[in-house]
Amino acid sequence: MEYMSAKEAAEKWGISQRRVTVLCAENRIAGAERVGNMWLIPRAAEKPEDGRREGREKKDGRRVRPFLKWAGGKGQLLGEIGKYYPFAHGHTVKYAEPFVGGGAVLFDILDKYAPEAVYISDSNPALINAYRVIRDGAGPLMEILEEMQQAFLPLDTAGRKACYTAARDRYNALEIGEGERARLEKAALLVFLNRTCFNGLYRVNRKGFFNVPMGAYKNPLICDRENLLAVSQKLRGVKIVCGDYREAASFIDRDTFVYFDPPYRPITRTASFTAYTENQFLDAEQAELARFAGEMGERGAKVLISNSDPRNADPSDAFFDTLYAAWRIERVEAARMINSDSRARGRIKELLISNF
Repeated sequence: MEYMSAKEAAEKWGISQRRVTVLCAENRIAGAERVGNMWLIPRAAEKPEDGRREGREKKDGRRVRPFLKWAGGKGQLLGEIGKYYPFAHGHTVKYAEPFVGGGAVLFDILDKYAPEAVYISDSNPALINAYRVIRDGAGPLMEILEEMQQAFLPLDTAGRKACYTAARDRYNALEIGEGERARLEKAALLVFLNRTCFNGLYRVNRKGFFNVPMGAYKNPLICDRENLLAVSQKLRGVKIVCGDYREAASFIDRDTFVYFDPPYRPITRTASFTAYTENQFLDAEQAELARFAGEMGERGAKVLISNSDPRNADPSDAFFDTLYAAWRIERVEAARMINSDSRARGRIKELLISNF
């Protein structure tokens, strides 16, 4: 029997290569076989019907979760954000998330639908490196994480602190550009620190150094094999970019759903901002994002933006209401869980801003 690659099948059937791999993974192409990281497809195979045109959601029985805990993650708001997903009727077939962070919305969409093309980006090089390492094969990463887990868990508190501090120092010293081994180690250290640090918080100082202290977890799951394998499968074919959100302009068109989850505007002037990178995202940057989002909307893209609601602290603060006066603004409840003062944690309002 003669076989063709997923790329050849995509060209033959007029669909994306990612769509072909999804169809193979769903066992919807008769005779398709996976060899390593490749799918081999019988040349005589027929193109499956596209069930998405009837609004069918993709179900593969494996629920994938973000592989990192992330401050400001959208897991708790997926019920609200999911109401905006425009994929059910087949008119929107691409997805872009330029501030991907922990990827809660990304993985929710990839669990439920099969966009023909997906683009994610972030300005955090270590985060994007981890996404790429997992996408390209989670096996080597899991080997390192299992070694870290076996070495860390039996230690007493003092031993764990010493191990954690050494890992943090190594993470801050390691440059991703030093080669393949360095990229793999950097990704493993990021996951390890994320699983063992205080509240799963990612924060860097102005020099770009990760400076979060160790958490107090009794038995942290450092190597979640099942989820890492699922994440790796979901990320295959996804375009992963390290850079400014504006670079997504080359991907976004009228067939695209775009979700922007930028660094939130501090609720109060004295709030201590949790920095994901050493670069600040102030009111001028929020205004520039609004301008860019408007340009993407003019192309016909469906755009959704999330941010903090300034009215939590000052009912007269209409910053976003003015900035997005022509957009639809919905206020939804969220729980603020990460704060050094437990009294400051609780229910607040957040904004979902859309052009549709």
